[in-house]
Amino acid sequence: MTAIALETGRPSHVKVATASLIGTAIEWYDFFLYGTAAALIFNKLFFPTFDAMVGTLLAFATYALGFVARPVGGLVFGHFGDTIGRKTMLYLTLLIMGVATAVIGILPTYETLGIWAAVLLITCRLIQGFGLVSVYYASETRKRAVA
Repeated sequence: MTAIALETGRPSHVKVATASLIGTAIEWYDFFLYGTAAALIFNKLFFPTFDAMVGTLLAFATYALGFVARPVGGLVFGHFGDTIGRKTMLYLTLLIMGVATAVIGILPTYETLGIWAAVLLITCRLIQGFGLVSVYYASETRKRAVA
């Protein structure tokens, strides 16, 4: 048998593991940064009419909403990952996370939009949570599919 005959067209374990590591590290780093911003500045930017303690708790509540959306994202993208393909879903969820993160970065504050700034922040967090778990599970199942 020649080397060409042995090639199956499947990605190598190292390539899949590296891609999964990079995608997961970026997404969890994003969650870490959001948690830091929620602790330090989001109470002042999005919840300034509340007491400092209550504003901080509301900022952390928006952080928690990202985790609430995770099971729903896992169910939706798990289903479509099985039917359409895990690689496609991995790319889609990375795009979802990236867009939601970028929108959070350019969101106007309470001073500009009032309560709608907080509503948009909550919406973006739900979208991030929805996409994050999907990135994680898509990369994990992709690694197992190659193995």
